[in-house]
Formats: sequence, structure tokens, C-alpha cells
Amino acid sequence: MKHRIVVLGAGYAGAFAAGNLARRLAPADTEVTVVNAAPHFVERMRLHQLAIGQDVAFRELTDVFAGTGVRLRLARVTGVDPERRTVAVTGEDGDGELAYDTLLYALGSSVADHGVPGVAEYAFDVTGRSSALRLRERLAGLGEGAAVLVVGEGLTGIETATEFAESRPDLSIALAARDELGAWLSPKARRHLRRAFDRLGVSVHEHTRVEAVEPTRAIAADGRSIRADVTVWSAGFAVHPIAAASGLEVAETGQILVDRTMRSVSHPDVYAAGDCAYAIGENGRPLPMSCASAGFTNMQATAAIIARLTGSEIPTVGLKYHGNHISLGRRDAIFQMVDGDVRSKSWYLGGRPAAWFKAGVLKGAGLGIAHPTFGMPKRKRRLATAPDRAGVRTAA
Repeated sequence: MKHRIVVLGAGYAGAFAAGNLARRLAPADTEVTVVNAAPHFVERMRLHQLAIGQDVAFRELTDVFAGTGVRLRLARVTGVDPERRTVAVTGEDGDGELAYDTLLYALGSSVADHGVPGVAEYAFDVTGRSSALRLRERLAGLGEGAAVLVVGEGLTGIETATEFAESRPDLSIALAARDELGAWLSPKARRHLRRAFDRLGVSVHEHTRVEAVEPTRAIAADGRSIRADVTVWSAGFAVHPIAAASGLEVAETGQILVDRTMRSVSHPDVYAAGDCAYAIGENGRPLPMSCASAGFTNMQATAAIIARLTGSEIPTVGLKYHGNHISLGRRDAIFQMVDGDVRSKSWYLGGRPAAWFKAGVLKGAGLGIAHPTFGMPKRKRRLATAPDRAGVRTAA
């Protein structure tokens, strides 16, 4: 019986990991199955572009995994039973169950509403393709002078506000920040950011905590009413409660607690990668939810799975966060380097060079997903052990 590897999610972490596993492990010993709710790979870092009306192509997962041997199951994950080693799914083929010997949990994250009244009913977000398309339709119907409020001063909020302002100068774009705009950037980068906001006409409500969202306005904690024909919520990310409900050990955030190899601390047959993994970086702090972290964690998880199955030494993948790269429209950007304590260094790259660099990063990530096995060793490695039909591990 082949060793069954099931990968949950085909985002930046899951898609590349699945292709890597299929390329490096012998198909005579293993089968790799990816479960994803949508039939295409979604580049989350481009969803704000999609929302404002730009053309963004999405790769079909059948094309991504063509020739890799990866099996694709289009379905939504509804539960995980790590004791029975099964995953419950629902899709066009109805409800079902998938058995696994090794599980890579990479379901990512969605928008966090923090329990703020009105967010679920009235706010939009750019954390998924369907939500970005919903926002795209709403924005397309806005007339000149309509007010769009972006809530959240993190990377997603800044990129969304500046992209919208550059693409739709007829709209009134504002951003609500709980702190000072770009407070986490170096002084020079912060000034660059403010100049970009001024150039694009984005107004900023600093030290503003939004406590309620209504159809045509947002209410701040101090009682102020901020006009908003459309509110875009980008005040953080949250993971799905499936992991916590399954009995896997999780952090307060709901992320799966993992060791240095991205293996669940409570269930050794389960690994996690991407936003759903509570992984500690080399600085002793949890890695932030980001595309970069998805890359580090999926490479470490994949390397550990392959090494353990083939009886090899587990390589160590660096878990160091190097900096923040922020698009400010299509022709401007900031790349802010950080030190080991994730504090901004004095040096930063800005302007068109930073925009070109960011475009290269996006293109490279897209190509990496489109060709998940490119550059991987061609030698298929045999398993050192294999499970029998009763699930007991025996010598291969």
C-alpha cells in the first residue's frame, strides 16, 4: 500500500509543497493528494489589483499539477480527525472522507473581523478571490467622488489604498490607522510613504480605531463618523477554527503549534505550513503571516517529510524574516529591511527600483507555483518504511 500524503490547501505553501513532494518521492511508494475548494491558484498578493479592476490571470490547478502525479480533489475541508487520520470534505461530488498517512495542513487564513459590529454585513476584503470579485463589482458601480475607506495600516491596507487611489483617481480614498502611518518603518521610509499618500491623494485618519461599520460610514472609538460608501477591512488575518476543533494543539491564535521541522507537537503525522502554522523564527518570535513565511515553512515541512520517510537527515531551512516589501501602486514601492528583532533598519529601497523588485518577486512566486517541480532533483527517492493496510509501519 502506498504512503498517502494529503495536502490541505493549494495556496503559496500548499501548491509548491505538493509539487515538491511528488517530484522527489517515488510514485511506487507514495501518492500525493491536494484538497482545495477552488479550481485555480489564487495569488493573494495581487487581489487588491483584481478588486480595483485590473486584469489578473489565475492558473488552473489542473494545469499547475499536470505531469506531476499529484491528485487534485476540489472540495472544501470540513474537519480533520488526527486520531483516525482522516479528513472530512464536501464538494460537487458530495460529502466524503480522505485517509492519510501524512498530512500537510496549509489552509492559510482569512480576514479577521475582531468582532467589530457590521464588518461581516457591510465591509469588503481582499483576502480571497470571491471577496475581491465582490468588491470589484461594488467599486465598478461607484461614481465620481464616492468615498472608500480602507481600515488597517498593515501591508495589505497600505497596498490596497494606494492601488485604488492610483487606478481610480475619481474616488475619495482614505485609510484608518490605529497608530501613526508607517510607525514600524524607518524614518526615511516613513517619509517616503507619506509622500506617496500625498501624491496619490489618500487621506489618513491616524490613531483611529474603528468600532463599527455601517452601510455608508464607519464609527471610530472616539465617536467620529467617517464617510464610507465602501469600507474595505484589512485589519488582520485569522485562521480557520478547523485545526483547534480537530484536537490538534494550537496557539491562542488558532494556529497549529509546530516544532522546528513544522511537525505538529501533538500529532507526529501532521505538519503545518503557511499562515496556519505557529512557527518560531530564528529570533525566537512567531513568524508573521506572510508569503515569505509561507515559503520558509513549506520548504521546511517538505524537507522534513521527505527526510523522515526516506530515512535521511532532516535539513534545516532558515526561518529569518528579512523585511517588508510594500507596493504603492504600480510605479512605486518600499522595501524595508529589518534586523533580527524585526526592527526596521535605517536603510530602505524605494521608488521605481523597489517597484521593479516587487514585480520580480510576484513574477517569481507565480512561476514557482506554475512550475512546482522546476529545479527539483529528478531522482525519485524510495521510502525507508511503508505502511501496511492496517496502518502499521513496516520495512519497505
